[in-house]
Amino acid sequence: MEPEVSWFESSEMLATLLASTPLVEESWKLCSQANREAQQSYIIKQFGGVCYVAFSGVQNLAGFDPNCSFLVPIHSNGLFSGLHQEQVEEDDDHVQGKAAMVHAGLLHLFLSFYNNPSFQSQIMEITSKSKSVVFSGHSVGGTIASLAALWLLSSLHLISSSLAVICITFGSPMLGNESLSKAILQERWGGNFLHVVGQHDIVPRLLFTPLPRLNPHLHHFFDFWQFSMASQFFKQHSVQFCDERAAADLFHVVLNSLEEQTRGIQNSPFWPFGSYIFCTGKGSISVDNAVSVVKLLYMMLGKSSPSSTIDDHLNYENYVSRISWQILSSNDFMEGDLPESSYEAGITLALQSSDIAPCEPVFGAAKDCLKMAKQMGRTPSLNCANLAIGLSKITPLRAQIEWYKATCDASDDQMGYYDSFKQRGASKKEFKVNMNRHKLARFWNDVISMLESNQLPHDFHKRLKWVNASHFYKLLVEPLDIAEYYKSGEHLRKGHYMSHGRPKRYKIFDKWWNDAEASANPGNSRSSFASLTQDSCFWARVEEARDCLNRVQREGDVRIQSLLLENINKFDQYAREMVDRKEVSIDVLAKNSSYKLFVEEWKKLKFQLQILPSHFPSFPDGEGSSSRAYIVGK
Repeated sequence: MEPEVSWFESSEMLATLLASTPLVEESWKLCSQANREAQQSYIIKQFGGVCYVAFSGVQNLAGFDPNCSFLVPIHSNGLFSGLHQEQVEEDDDHVQGKAAMVHAGLLHLFLSFYNNPSFQSQIMEITSKSKSVVFSGHSVGGTIASLAALWLLSSLHLISSSLAVICITFGSPMLGNESLSKAILQERWGGNFLHVVGQHDIVPRLLFTPLPRLNPHLHHFFDFWQFSMASQFFKQHSVQFCDERAAADLFHVVLNSLEEQTRGIQNSPFWPFGSYIFCTGKGSISVDNAVSVVKLLYMMLGKSSPSSTIDDHLNYENYVSRISWQILSSNDFMEGDLPESSYEAGITLALQSSDIAPCEPVFGAAKDCLKMAKQMGRTPSLNCANLAIGLSKITPLRAQIEWYKATCDASDDQMGYYDSFKQRGASKKEFKVNMNRHKLARFWNDVISMLESNQLPHDFHKRLKWVNASHFYKLLVEPLDIAEYYKSGEHLRKGHYMSHGRPKRYKIFDKWWNDAEASANPGNSRSSFASLTQDSCFWARVEEARDCLNRVQREGDVRIQSLLLENINKFDQYAREMVDRKEVSIDVLAKNSSYKLFVEEWKKLKFQLQILPSHFPSFPDGEGSSSRAYIVGK
């Protein structure tokens, strides 16, 4: 279903809505106070059930030196484990490059606070007596606030706390890479971060420039900014940066880098996350699409002068005042009639607030950018309802696979479900089952894609309907995926299924089910075999065990041979326990199934090990052999 073009474009409306709350104004007041009175520290203020923590923008910036500006994994110190554990690595050639990473120097600044026992005890006290915590910061203080919010969100996530955590920054530099942004979205934390950016302020744009190209006198700019922030004199007087040539050099190199980024010529390691409020002399707009954020950072900077990009970093007092007054004023259309579409009207108002006039060359690009930023899709609840309809439509596909399993289990060849599909021919029945397998995979991959792009409710993965449906799908269909993997020889090209071939969707469904099981009461023991084997990777384990059996008889290295036999024995014990608990389907015990073949092959090998020890010198006949327990054990 196509979205209705009459839906209102909400960029300016969201900014106005935020202006109706005290969050932005109170946060800035405390940031300004922290700049003047708490250099290299922070201020805590409690207002009822809301606690504000404001980090000063005046910090020791040794960590901002180019030599300390590389990116490091955010989970390397264990503080953000709640964020890291939720990620599921994709099986491609770029897994290592997908780690969530942050600026090393900025992380160092945050750790200097975190490692102070006083800071930790104060935050713990805050969380015990507050309903909401608002972290804020100006300039580099904003990045410290962002990391503090991420740390607290990660900690609260692990204990399922209901405490609300919000982060509001003013003129903050970029913090991390695109994987960090994606991880925050996957955690549903994007809405917890609000970044206020001045129209001309160069600081939020700095890190899009490769470090060698940044002005070598960058520290002089930060010295100027920090002196101005900390100075009481600055509150009443305008202070200007005197090195106009250095400002011009910095302006042009950052503008060129942003242009290259928006045109795809350069890929910066830094990427925005959360929502951005862009402030101008005409108003403000809110954008949460990262690509649109980068484009607006470029287009607005293009209207600036070198001196304004330096001065604007100190102009948030005026911007916040304008945001607060924005709700009391109304924008009129500068020219022409009111557009018939409310969506187009919203776009026009947003363009006015962004201070980009129709006569400017970037007007068309800015309009397209705002259209892209507007999420024209359905609301998460409607998307979820639509998925429920889709789930009902694929139920017949699942039923056909269930019927196929029943016929395989009852077949005279006694091969069972897994082996029948693995050794299938070109029959119409098996062709249809294979097509159904692909259609079901497409449906569930779409579900995961929508979930990761925040198009579904935040608790979707905890709703029993979807947890149970995904689990049943996994138990029913993953054995077919494993059969296809080994039938097509993928294990010879990539390696075994569990390490190199398992789709991401199954890993995610495992986590959903395990989380649900952890909060449920333990079930009763079974009196009959399961309709579906409760380990969807059981057949992949069988394939690996049979491969070990083949290798152990060819292996000449005693140590490797011992490890192979140990792995075989572990699987044998695991499988026997599953059979004893009746957690396998009857197809596992079919006379000619791969599992039964494994049992027979393992039995023969153990017999050979007992009567022909000279062929396997790693298993001497005598007391104290570590291998004896599983060579003769039943």
